[in-house]
Amino acid sequence: MRARAIVIGGTGLVGSQLLDQLQEDTRFEKVVSLVRRKSGREHPKLDEHVIDFRSKDSWSPLIEGSQGDVLFSTLGTTLRLAGSQAAQYEVDYTFQYRIAEQAAAAGVKRYVLVSSSGANWNSSLFYTRMKGELERDVEKLPFSRIRILRPGLLAGERAKRRPLEGVGQVVVSALKFLPGVRQYRPVPAKTVARAMIRAWSEDGADLEIYGPEQVFELGER
Repeated sequence: MRARAIVIGGTGLVGSQLLDQLQEDTRFEKVVSLVRRKSGREHPKLDEHVIDFRSKDSWSPLIEGSQGDVLFSTLGTTLRLAGSQAAQYEVDYTFQYRIAEQAAAAGVKRYVLVSSSGANWNSSLFYTRMKGELERDVEKLPFSRIRILRPGLLAGERAKRRPLEGVGQVVVSALKFLPGVRQYRPVPAKTVARAMIRAWSEDGADLEIYGPEQVFELGER
């Protein structure tokens, strides 16, 4: 029996690559994409819905699942685009957690999350603490299999450019051959997307967490 994928964040850097790959993956019969704005994307397997993440009524009826279904969560923003830490937290934590909670309650059995390297709910840094809090809380949801990816700096063309991130990619790329730094080299969004799908299909423990180097290995093998 083929699976159904539910994707949030499908207009983002990783999410758009993920949709490209899911649409061509014969193991999936349908791809449900929940987005904040129209993507202009069309495909026979794609079922796109523009929703208001703040309004549960706009997306709750769209989330249903069974044994073979999976939720891929790639939603995220930056502090600059969000405008405040509270607004960023709403996107990166609240929206993602509410969707995951609903999916688990609706019978979706598998969950794959793109988090961040350094995620730690005890961190003194806002961003890594926020990511760690999401990881901590989704791990408590009744999915049968949870896969969390912690990539390093993402490489790829975004719809909205992030200048400082581009500078970071150049610097880290130049240092990638130094001992201890290689694992933090920029990871192509296409590689992360491929790693997400492979993480979904892999057997193993109920919970698996992949660090930066493991994301590379999983996405490029």
